[in-house]
Amino acid sequence: MRYRFNISNYSELGQRIITALLGAAVIVLGCMYSEWAYFSIFGTILVLSQLEFYKLCGLDGMLPLKSFGTFLGLMIFVMTFFVEMQHLDGKYYFLIFPMISMIFFIKLYRKSDKKPFTGIAYTFLGIFYVAVPFSLLNLAAFSVGKTFHYEVIVGSLFILWASDSGAYFAGTKFGKTKLFERVSPKKSWEGSLGGAAAAILTAYLLSLNFGVIPQWKWFSIGGIIIIAGTYGDLIESLFKRSIAIKDSGKGLPGHGGFMDRFDGLLVSAPFIAAFLKIF
Repeated sequence: MRYRFNISNYSELGQRIITALLGAAVIVLGCMYSEWAYFSIFGTILVLSQLEFYKLCGLDGMLPLKSFGTFLGLMIFVMTFFVEMQHLDGKYYFLIFPMISMIFFIKLYRKSDKKPFTGIAYTFLGIFYVAVPFSLLNLAAFSVGKTFHYEVIVGSLFILWASDSGAYFAGTKFGKTKLFERVSPKKSWEGSLGGAAAAILTAYLLSLNFGVIPQWKWFSIGGIIIIAGTYGDLIESLFKRSIAIKDSGKGLPGHGGFMDRFDGLLVSAPFIAAFLKIF
């Protein structure tokens, strides 16, 4: 008798663990394989996350330019990658501004839109909230010696995942004191402390194995992720509460949607990229 694997047969925790392990394996092995595999994986995640964001906006009656906004987001990601790869001159960044300005022209001819500037605003928000952070990962990946270093991306993700997992299990076991009840009733200070401890421990272990950046930078990235990652989670919760939904999607069993899984990265990435570029 042939056994057919069906992830829905497992508990929510089981689905969460299976999805996390499979997703992490694809991302980590892809990043380690080559910069082009990294480019393909994160370009795909960007597109799926941005489409998910615009779909959620539509549930609240908003009319962003879903396809064009996602196209612009992907173009920004592609452009930053090729500039960092030194296949494209930095002057081409100036093309971003006229490309984004096309949003106004398109909305001008949408006769059915009763509130066109609301749609314009949400189209811009999808670009800056989702696409720009993923694009800034390219700057972080090429921040050491202007060559691709998967260790920076993989290490940052390990810290983020450790923080999320530590917060989840510590909050489930010990969580009593509410962290930000108005926005996320289930999150607790105990969970946050558990996540912070897991993140710092992971940063220390990374500093022993990934010597591409010094130890103090790993601890700094850990600190950024502890703070910005937590706020990213709360911001995502605030967004979902504003349109009265539990999960951003169903694409990742046990985790919800792509934005549920990468919400901490969306807020952490700009700080990580800025830190590594400046210091």
